[in-house]
Formats: sequence, structure tokens, C-alpha cells
Amino acid sequence: METDYTRSILITGCSSGIGRCVAEGLAKRGYRVFATARRGEDVTELGKMGLETLQLDLDDPDSIAQALDAVLERTGGNLYALFNNGAYGQPGAVEDLSRAVLRAQFETNLFGTHDLTRRVIPVMRRQGYGRIIQNSSVLGLVSLPFRGAYNASKFALEGLTDTLRLELAGTGIHVSLVEPGPITSRFRANAFAKYRENIDVHSSAFQEIYRRMENRLTKKGPAAPFTLPPEAVLNKVLHALESPHPKVRYYVTFPTYLFATLRRLLPHAILDRVLTRIGSRENR
Repeated sequence: METDYTRSILITGCSSGIGRCVAEGLAKRGYRVFATARRGEDVTELGKMGLETLQLDLDDPDSIAQALDAVLERTGGNLYALFNNGAYGQPGAVEDLSRAVLRAQFETNLFGTHDLTRRVIPVMRRQGYGRIIQNSSVLGLVSLPFRGAYNASKFALEGLTDTLRLELAGTGIHVSLVEPGPITSRFRANAFAKYRENIDVHSSAFQEIYRRMENRLTKKGPAAPFTLPPEAVLNKVLHALESPHPKVRYYVTFPTYLFATLRRLLPHAILDRVLTRIGSRENR
């Protein structure tokens, strides 16, 4: 095992919500946390919290390389763990997603995460151990209407991560997925901004549904029933980091446990009806 920097961890997407909570929580527990964010002002705010910070834009390969190089320079070339948390949600019906908008969703949620992960793997192979934790979603297990871009990116992340775990068997590098479900964060506000930026509502066949969806994305309070604070994710990340036998998947909220079970038990047609009904109710 490592002697120095045993508990060093690089975390993406720390500007708010899950990333920020996990960065703070791990730092208090004694981890050496490298908290990253895309925007310079967010990096500054993280620094005021006493965290070691770096700017990292998942859409920019040079930014990814520079951030990781800086981390390794500070740790003497070692890194215990990587928590891939950075992501955003792009609302909109599948038929309203342009190729460019879908590509942008994948650049951040999948390709940037993959780029960073494959740069970290040789470090962990060389030291003979490591933990890679991917923050996925209940929407990597089942799909809901008008979240096609996000659904697709998280389904892809799940498949890529499952394959990676199999390929790294026996290396000492453990790979886990975290499946949060509804968590208190700025996710809805950020999603609404992307919706306004990229969806042509007036040309859509779903204009009325979009108007109702806008109310959901902008309303105050919890986004959905069974919403938990981000500390619930922190507890799962801690187990993935510290257990001798970390789990393959960590379900966090009741909806995630529920839909993981329903996906296994229900015929596809019935599951579709359940998911369609949920989509209709949330956009009433």
C-alpha cells in the first residue's frame, strides 16, 4: 500500500451538490481532496473552504491533462481514488435534440469522464491499487420521458464502467457505480438553463408538455418525492473507498432501489407503462 498520500482523491464537478458535499466530507475525514470545477469562480469558492483546488473542464482534453498532471505533481505521482461526478442534465424530447446538443451531453457526461479515467488507470496500475467511483443515476437503470440525452449518457456510462470493471479484475483497482436518484442540488436549475438554451419549444410537438415541465424545473423545494441530501451519496462513496470489498453498485434513494427491482421483475411493456405514468404525473 501507499505510505504517503494514502487517501488522495480527485473529484470532478465540485461546484455544488454532490461533488461539493463529498469533497467537504472526505476532507473532514482526513482524505487529501483535490476538488475540481469547470468555472474559475467556483474553483475560487472551493479554495475558500480550505480544499486543494484545480480547474478542470471535462469538455477540454487539455484541461483534463493539465489538472491531472498538477495533482500528480503534488502527490509524488500517486493517486488513491477518482470520483467522477461532473455531469449535467439536458432536458428535451428525443426528436427535439439536435446532433450537436446530444454530442455536448456526451462530451461532458461520458467522453470527458472516460478521458480522465483512462489517464488515471496507468497511475493506479503502476502503484498496484486504486478506487474508481462513477456517479451514475437511477436514469442509468431506467428511462423517463424528456430526458433522452441524459438517459443515454448514463446508460452509456453504466456499460462502459461494467466493462472496465471486468477488464481491471485482479489489478487491485476497484470500480464502483453510485446510483443516486433524487438528491438536493442545483441540478434542476442547471437543467433548466440547458433547456432554455437548446430546445426550440415553439417548433416542437410537445409545447404544452414543455410548459408544464418548465414549472417543475423552476419550482421551489424538492424535485421529487424521497429526495435526500447529498450526504446520502457521501456515505456510499465512503464505503466504496474504504471497504476491502466495495460493491459494484451503490443504490442511494428509494426510487433507485425500487426501479432497480422493477427492471428485473416486470415485463418490458408493463415497466414502460409505469415509467410513462410517472413522466405524465411529474409534468402535470
